[in-house]
Amino acid sequence: MDNNLLQIKFKERLNKLASNDYDNIECWQIVEAFNKAQLEWIRNQIHVNPNHKDSDESSKMQIDDIQNLLLTSKILAKKQDLYYETDPIPANYLYFKRVSIKGKSDCCPARMLTVYLDETADVDSLLTDEFKSPSLEWGETFCTMQSNRIRIYTNNEFDIVEPMLTYYRKPRLLEIKNCVNPSTGLTYTADVTCEFKDDVAELIVDRAISIIAGDMESFNQMQIAQQREIQND
Repeated sequence: MDNNLLQIKFKERLNKLASNDYDNIECWQIVEAFNKAQLEWIRNQIHVNPNHKDSDESSKMQIDDIQNLLLTSKILAKKQDLYYETDPIPANYLYFKRVSIKGKSDCCPARMLTVYLDETADVDSLLTDEFKSPSLEWGETFCTMQSNRIRIYTNNEFDIVEPMLTYYRKPRLLEIKNCVNPSTGLTYTADVTCEFKDDVAELIVDRAISIIAGDMESFNQMQIAQQREIQND
């Protein structure tokens, strides 16, 4: 969806087309609301816990809608006592998906391990649990996250190689050419469009309109936008 069409949709749904009866919507308000709305929409789509009734890959449609945000990249990890700690997560990181590693020891060649994301508070109990502690033999271990780093636990029983992080990145932020960014005072010199498919962009527009309408106390437009979003979500 190009930015000209996007702005028209905002103005039409907020009854702002060349009307002097209402306050004009500034382009920076559209940018701010849209960028906020797309982050909210993404958060609602992504529930990495597969036990959640609406997990991020619970349907083919959800997989298709957010697959463009998934990235896999190598990440360095240094050996510590009981675990390996990675470098800081990438700057464009938004949500965790999975960690892939290979484990090896003096007696065993490198093999793929399944890595589960667990709570930091449970580390001590997990390390002493015979069914959940890191095991090269059983091909599984666990990891935790803290201070923007990932700790992959080995219990000093094996080494890890080739760690890979799969994650949801931050979405591309909307920018409208010749619009002034109020936070920086700088003018956008080129259009940056929504990277999602048009049907998803429509949902994000509806959510953004409800944000603007709520800010303006235009409750009728806000309710219409919210109902449209619920019907199409």
